[in-house]
Amino acid sequence: MTAAIASGGPAYELRNRQRGPSDLLLEVWQVPSTATPELKKPRRIAGLGGHKLLLVEGSVLRRLKAGRMSLAKLRKGESRRDPLSEELALAMGLLFKLLAPMRNVAAIDTCARGIDAMAREEAAYWLGMAMHRKKPRRVLAALRLLLSANQS
Repeated sequence: MTAAIASGGPAYELRNRQRGPSDLLLEVWQVPSTATPELKKPRRIAGLGGHKLLLVEGSVLRRLKAGRMSLAKLRKGESRRDPLSEELALAMGLLFKLLAPMRNVAAIDTCARGIDAMAREEAAYWLGMAMHRKKPRRVLAALRLLLSANQS
């Protein structure tokens, strides 16, 4: 039983799948719990894989290590699910959602550093805006703009 379920809060899990050599896919999912009775089946928050994940791998691994999680080696085609704390789920979900459509390496690095510096409440606000707004692309574009403006 995860800590989130025991405390009555929302429950999350990190799903990782090895798609090939140096090609890992990480996804953050919200799973049904007593705190979210409207959620009947798991809901995907965001995912990131391939070369984009490799660009921010250090940040992701630091977050996972702080949360006492490990990405043990998986063989090609294998997958695993691990419970994820709410704080980690918020930060990683926002990171994955924000970086997935990006192509510019410098901008990806800038945005990843900005999300690393965010407080839990700020990450929760932006992820909530990106998940529950009618036009989430606008929210994510605004966040990218704010993060890049702060780094200049």
